[in-house]
Amino acid sequence: MASETSAERALGTTGVARMSVGSAESVAANIAWWDADADDYHREHGEFLGVSDFMWCPERVREAEAGLLGPVVGKDVLEIGCGSAPCARWLADQGARVVGLDLSSGMLRYAAAANTATGTRVPLVRANAERLPFGSGTFDLACSAFGAVPFVADVQAVFTEVARVLRPGGTWTFAVTHPMRWIFPDDPGPNGLLVTGSYFDRTPYVEVDADGVPTYVEHHRTLGDYVRALGAAGFELFDLVEPEWPEGHTQQWGQWSPLRGELFPGTAIFRCRR
Repeated sequence: MASETSAERALGTTGVARMSVGSAESVAANIAWWDADADDYHREHGEFLGVSDFMWCPERVREAEAGLLGPVVGKDVLEIGCGSAPCARWLADQGARVVGLDLSSGMLRYAAAANTATGTRVPLVRANAERLPFGSGTFDLACSAFGAVPFVADVQAVFTEVARVLRPGGTWTFAVTHPMRWIFPDDPGPNGLLVTGSYFDRTPYVEVDADGVPTYVEHHRTLGDYVRALGAAGFELFDLVEPEWPEGHTQQWGQWSPLRGELFPGTAIFRCRR
């Protein structure tokens, strides 16, 4: 493993494993991870994300310029995996009625503090995206910027639940690490340009403690996996955005870097309609 983080120390992470992990283990690991990592995450990325700004990805695609959600004034919007909820607050500031949902109480603690600091009080719900606690046909739009989707074992359940809570014609827009990134190491430098794995290996990336208990879980799907799961949930995929690395952007974010960004995509943004 690379240099140890405070979350890894707190959770007793000792190494990396590639193994099958179900929903219950994924949920438990990611609650523990994001609760433990919330402070470090916001120290490192809080300035980049802001408190009321919708940034889709490390390539600096902002909703204010990209307009991937379309008009939001007067719309009922659900943000899934909202973290500290800067995207949800930005949407509320544009005139939407927004609910932010996240699995981690540690991340929602930052969301609640930012609600108070900004005066934009977005309702916050702690829940698992595989079982959304909302009635059918509650929202016009749903969105997620690197939240929930990569961390759940059953992405089909998430898509089916999102379709259920959307009204007919509602849209579901979500950003994830581009699936092709899984063949490379998580390294922003030259070593991150060397293929070390198979694109077709869906075995989750798992960090474990000394007893082999997962402390962090992330799941890989191919582009085709996502397309088929969306179709099975009743969605039409009408756009797939693969942001290019912007000229002059030098800031690294984990494995994202100018070196890699000039050569292959780091983010995939799916735009779907129910």
